[in-house]
Amino acid sequence: MTELAFQDAYPDDLSHCFGCGKNNPHGHQLKSYWYNQQSIAHFTPLAEHTAIPGFVYGGLIASLIDCHGTGSASAMAFKQAGRELGSSPAMRFVTGTLNVRYVAPTPMGVELELIGSFVEVKARKIVIDITLSAAGVICARGQVIAIKMPTTMGSQ
Repeated sequence: MTELAFQDAYPDDLSHCFGCGKNNPHGHQLKSYWYNQQSIAHFTPLAEHTAIPGFVYGGLIASLIDCHGTGSASAMAFKQAGRELGSSPAMRFVTGTLNVRYVAPTPMGVELELIGSFVEVKARKIVIDITLSAAGVICARGQVIAIKMPTTMGSQ
C-alpha cells in the first residue's frame, strides 16, 4: 500500500504499543488503512501465536482487535476534524472498553483480515465494531470503545 498506515502517523513518543507501535521491534506492528468508509488491517500470525497446534491464541486476536480499533479511532478523529493524518497536535485514542466474541476457531497459516465499522463518532469517544476473518470466515467479532488519550498519558 502506498498510503500511510494510521499507526505510522503516530508521533514517535506515542509509537511504542506492543500491538501496533512502529517503535516496538518486538511487537505485532499492526498497520491499519482506510477501506471505503471502513478501516482494514491484515496480519499473519507466527508460530509463537499458537493456542493449540493449528489454531491462533485468543489473546492475539483480542490484541489485534484492540489496536485496529484505537488506530481507526485516531484516523477518524483526524478525518472528522478535517486535518491531515499525523498533523500536530496528535490525536491518540486508548481503549475504554474492549469486547471480543470468538465465533469460530482461527486457523494458523492464514492471513487474518480485520474490518472496522464506525458505530459512534464523538470528539472524545469513538465506537468501532470489528470483524476478524481468516480465509473469508469470520472468526471473531469485537467492539472497541476508544477514548481520546488524556494529556496525563503523554504529549498531545
